[in-house]
Amino acid sequence: QVQPVESGGDSVQAGGSLRLSCAASGLTYCRFSMSWYRQAPGKEREFVSAIANDGGGIYTDSVKGRFTISQDQDNGKNIVYLQMNSLKPEDTAMYYCKRSPAYSSAMCRDYWGQGTQVTVSS
Repeated sequence: QVQPVESGGDSVQAGGSLRLSCAASGLTYCRFSMSWYRQAPGKEREFVSAIANDGGGIYTDSVKGRFTISQDQDNGKNIVYLQMNSLKPEDTAMYYCKRSPAYSSAMCRDYWGQGTQVTVSS
């Protein structure tokens, strides 16, 4: 599945944890990297986290120390996880997975998932 598919969103109380998953496959010659974004109601979509070239994580400041990104492969699918701990009400948003190619072509372009909703209540 070229388009990423997210899962794992839920409603939790502040201080709780969730693990989001994003799975995608196909067009391996595009050498995709995967990242997480989120969009809260009335706000623009913002970057949350990505896998760095060294395999580590890149994070926006507001989630550093609370969120952890990781990746895996399963039956030919690339899977990216976002472990979210110590959740805050301001983390409430639709979370999107983005697949970005190493180079651009007709098929090697950005692909976005449909999103998974995270709601954190105080």
